Amino acid sequence: MGISTTKIVGLREGKPSAPIRISAVDPITSLYGAFGKYLHDNDLQLEEIDHVMLTGVGANYVKGDVYGVATSRCDEFIADALGARYESHLDHAIVVSMGTGTSFVMCNGGEITHIGGIGIGGGTLQGLSRIMLNTSDIKQVSALAMQGDIKHINLLIGDISAQPLPGLPMEATASLFARAKNDASREDIACGIISMVLQSIGSSAVLAAQGTGCRDMVLIGNLSLLPQCKEIFPALEKLYNVRFHIPKYSQFCTAIGAALAYKGK
Repeated sequence: MGISTTKIVGLREGKPSAPIRISAVDPITSLYGAFGKYLHDNDLQLEEIDHVMLTGVGANYVKGDVYGVATSRCDEFIADALGARYESHLDHAIVVSMGTGTSFVMCNGGEITHIGGIGIGGGTLQGLSRIMLNTSDIKQVSALAMQGDIKHINLLIGDISAQPLPGLPMEATASLFARAKNDASREDIACGIISMVLQSIGSSAVLAAQGTGCRDMVLIGNLSLLPQCKEIFPALEKLYNVRFHIPKYSQFCTAIGAALAYKGK
């Protein structure tokens, strides 16, 4: 449960099923709306639900049981790790949860540790887009960015050096937004905003992994669905010699992890 969005997934015979996402004006409305829709879409009755697990900042607004079904809570960082581990099949990885901000959780077998985070994420993307593009619709911003040229916004190593620097190819970013002009197109601005957010998250994940021996990063959350991820993160893989993974149900990993927390007691 977020502040206005609830992601819900069923765990049937140990396997996640029929994940959905519902947004509303507040966490309680989104929770009960998602729950009701899930029951309706999957032809389920309340008595068929064994247990409800809640996680996320919105879960703090829920007191007692949901619809009278036994309800428990799971720490969000634990849910992040369990869901990402299940979906990626990796036991040793840093889970990069790209929400409003971004958190980093180390998953090493049965040991789960929150190692930090940064205040850059989907909220940053929406806020800057609202100011610079007069929209906070991430899908619209992403579509604009697909038509933009990052070379019009970012300063690259090739712009400041005649030769590649040690460990830095010519196409690597030297400075975000350093080439932006006051008449930059909406498409280029959108491209720059998304590039800044995703590059900052990826580079921070690599720094968070320093000294851990971990080279695998699992990206979860709504931002993992941006088509720009398929371009930006592979470039970071080459630059830092790491591996970024985006599971099939990346946006639902936290909900899956909460369900698995109950299954595993």
